[in-house]
Amino acid sequence: MTTHDVVDLILNDHRELERLFDTLLNNPGQRVTLVPVMTTLLTAHSRAEESEVYPAAREAGGEEDVEHSQKEHLEADQLAAKVAAADPDSPGFATALQELIDAVKHHVEEEESTVLPGIRQRIDDARRAELGAAFLAAREEHLGDQPADITKADLEQQAANIGLAGASSKAKAQLKDELADEAEI
Repeated sequence: MTTHDVVDLILNDHRELERLFDTLLNNPGQRVTLVPVMTTLLTAHSRAEESEVYPAAREAGGEEDVEHSQKEHLEADQLAAKVAAADPDSPGFATALQELIDAVKHHVEEEESTVLPGIRQRIDDARRAELGAAFLAAREEHLGDQPADITKADLEQQAANIGLAGASSKAKAQLKDELADEAEI
């Protein structure tokens, strides 16, 4: 059985998203086809990090980094939903796409300079391999999801990652609104 370090898997997704961003920016004719591919990869990657990686990183002493990263995910979700809903040929599409790309690139840079090195430092190889398997399973489960497909359980996990109390007692719409207010915008 092949084991995969969760940090390497996350880095691989980051590089794939960057390739998709470059293609979307430089080949407008491919946007209709590639926007759903990009948003589903981004969504699946985010949900897998949120459900498997962030709780482990928080537990290992990276609480502040996880809270910040989760808030950036909340922003990316909002921006990705905007891009997914926009007509690729509309005048505002390029602006919406650029906002998403800028936000995700900023998040990737921060995550790669703080969260991921912290995970390598504070979590041993065997646990990172376990997290890698869990990340892949969660990512696969969410492939095909778009930002709007978020479940109440996903929202509760996002709330836990930022330390927002009482999430389970709130209605999905209320929790979604509260999390939207927490986004790093």
